[in-house]
Amino acid sequence: MYSFKIFSGTSVPGLGSSVARTLGVHLSSCTIEKFPDGETWVRLNEPVRGCDVFIIQSTSPPVNERLMELLAFADACRRAAAARIIAVIPYFGYARQDKRSGRREPITASMVADLLQAVGINQVITFDLHTPQVEGFFRIPVDRLTAVPILAGALGSRLQKVAVIVSPDAGRVKMATAYARELDLPVAVLHKQRESGSETKVTHLVGDVRDRPCVIIDDMISTGGTIAESIEALLEAGARPDITIAATHGVFVEGCREKLSPEAVREVLVTDTIQVTQPRWQQLKVVSVAPVLASAIRRFTTDALIYDLH
Repeated sequence: MYSFKIFSGTSVPGLGSSVARTLGVHLSSCTIEKFPDGETWVRLNEPVRGCDVFIIQSTSPPVNERLMELLAFADACRRAAAARIIAVIPYFGYARQDKRSGRREPITASMVADLLQAVGINQVITFDLHTPQVEGFFRIPVDRLTAVPILAGALGSRLQKVAVIVSPDAGRVKMATAYARELDLPVAVLHKQRESGSETKVTHLVGDVRDRPCVIIDDMISTGGTIAESIEALLEAGARPDITIAATHGVFVEGCREKLSPEAVREVLVTDTIQVTQPRWQQLKVVSVAPVLASAIRRFTTDALIYDLH
């Protein structure tokens, strides 16, 4: 008879619990520790033989530790005779390293895909990859979910009809269009030029933002540099100092919060694909992707159950 289990790593324990609760199942027990020298140790506290196992673990900062934990988790499941191992990676670290800009550089996203497959992972579920082509590095199924509808739903009651969805660069135009379709709003696009290896400059704006509130969207916010440049460019173009920021993944490295806290920013909206640890940040709002993820797992298990009955 078909059975499945859900484990949660240390990166997003709250999301793991929410998904299990939404599905009406208990979160399976495990022990995760570190040896004094930093080595990761994982033990499953219940049998998984013959089960489909879902491991919920974002590879968020500290990225290498989270990734190693996921690999150890998968290896433990494989050696415990799990039927299939499904890695639920809400935030997929290393996705930005999807190509070489120089001759002597790695394509680390491809290397991570190889590692995940080498330890026996049979399928990956993730949200809003930084670059969709990362899926091509895998020889196993990759389900790419999106948080756009759930974020757009949270934005809907907050926005005025004259608001504009803003893509911070050409790479996010498709995502901006998806937001605009959900919210029935126009789109503006900022175009950038790279000044150096670490600096970019907004060169021009396509779209009308004068005297209108703006919603800057992105798949992830890490240093906040791109968003800060976008805010400055919009205000210079005459946008109303009433700016909302929405992104799927709130990485928020050191120094990011200060860049996202000018008076013009009314709200910063992210999801719980990464556990948010930003105390007393009144502008920050977190929307859970647990319902979307639970729905995907439910479809997966229902299909597996039908197959098992036949």
